[in-house]
Amino acid sequence: MAKAQSHSEYVLRRLHTLAGVIPVGLFLIEHLLTNATAIQGPAAFNQAVAAIQSIPFLHYIEFFFIFVPLTYHAIFGLYVAFVSGYNATHYSWRRNLLFALQRITGVITFVFIIFHLWTTRFSGHAATYEMVHELVSNPAYFWFMVVGVVAATFHFSNGLWSFGIHWGLTVGQRAQRVTGWVSMVVFVVLAGIGIAALIAFTHAG
Repeated sequence: MAKAQSHSEYVLRRLHTLAGVIPVGLFLIEHLLTNATAIQGPAAFNQAVAAIQSIPFLHYIEFFFIFVPLTYHAIFGLYVAFVSGYNATHYSWRRNLLFALQRITGVITFVFIIFHLWTTRFSGHAATYEMVHELVSNPAYFWFMVVGVVAATFHFSNGLWSFGIHWGLTVGQRAQRVTGWVSMVVFVVLAGIGIAALIAFTHAG
C-alpha cells in the first residue's frame, strides 16, 4: 500500500511540474507579452486584447487548458508547500534557499492570481488599457502587482529547474547547475517585461 501511495505521489508531482510549465507557464509568458504591448501605447494593448478575445471557443480553451491545470497546480502546490521540508543533506544552502522561495512565491502567486482575476477577468468589464491604468494608478495596487509579477515569474522560472529533474531532462550535477543559472536569467527577463508593462500602464492614454 505504501509503495502504491509513493508511486501515486510521484505521478502527481510529475503532473504538477508539467502543468506548471506547459499550460500555465506558457499562459504566463503569453500574458506578460500581451501586457508588454502597453509599452507601445493604449491602441496596441487594446488591439492585442481584442485579438485574443476573437479566438473561437475562447471560454472553453481558457477553462480546460488554463483554469483546470492552474487549479490543480495551485492546490497540489499548496499541499507540497506545507508538507515538504528542507533537504540539507542532499542540496546546498543556496538550493535549499531557492526551495524555500519556491514555496513562498507559490503561496504569494496563488493569492495574487485570485486577486488579479477578481479585479480584471471577473470584474464584469472587458480589460482595456484605460481599465488597467485606473487600477495601477492606486500605489497600493501597483506595488501589489509588482510583488505578484516578481513572485509569479520567479516561481515559474525556478520551477523549470525541478521540471528538468522530474522529467529526466537534467540528470547530472553539471546539467542541473547550468539549468539553475538559466532559470535565473529567465526570471530576470520575464520579471523585467512584467514590471516594464506595469510602468507603461501608469501613463495616461
